[in-house]
Amino acid sequence: MSLVLLGGSVSPFVRKVRIALAEKGLAYEHEQVNPFSPPPGYRDLSPLGKIPAFRDGDRVLVDSSVICAYLEKKHPQPPLYPTDPYDYARALWFEEFMDGGVVPLVGPKVFLPLVLKPLFSGGQAPDAETEAAALRCWEAEAAPLLAYLEKELGERQWFVGDRMTIADISVASTLVNPRHAGFAPERKRFPRLRAFLDRLWSRPSFKKAIEEETPVFGKRAANIKD
Repeated sequence: MSLVLLGGSVSPFVRKVRIALAEKGLAYEHEQVNPFSPPPGYRDLSPLGKIPAFRDGDRVLVDSSVICAYLEKKHPQPPLYPTDPYDYARALWFEEFMDGGVVPLVGPKVFLPLVLKPLFSGGQAPDAETEAAALRCWEAEAAPLLAYLEKELGERQWFVGDRMTIADISVASTLVNPRHAGFAPERKRFPRLRAFLDRLWSRPSFKKAIEEETPVFGKRAANIKD
């Protein structure tokens, strides 16, 4: 198959590319790569050792934002980026806000200690201190970022323009990981954002990815409170 995506499914960056591929109706092969123990030769594809990497025939790309931008140029329909210059820039901003702001916070402080470390340790449950630290991060550090998203979304259906863009995919993909860890924006506090996520996560592209990940990574999702 010409298109090959390399990277672990549960990565929000890998998921972002998977959603873009699905929304564009593109068939691809997915090779699971653990960035903590990548296969020999992986750095020949990804010099920083990060995921995802992407092959289109003999062409290689790395970084989810770069890959999604490439897919948009090569397969422009349906469009996932606005044509208006300001809306285009805003869509890129929300992508960066999630990739560079939210992921570095909730990844190491919520998802890693509550989901990944227990898996690496053979299923040993997080202790009370770890649970409390993750909760503090979500309520004190993540909440202002969620409040920003709530405000920016407002009464609109999409973050930018009148259709789904890379901005919406980035927001919804990133927040799957705290969902797996048992956290989602509280409906009373962030009603518009939570309704947006419910709607995006129910789309076939997201639903398929989440259902594939849940048996291993999403067992704590049952703990989410409205």
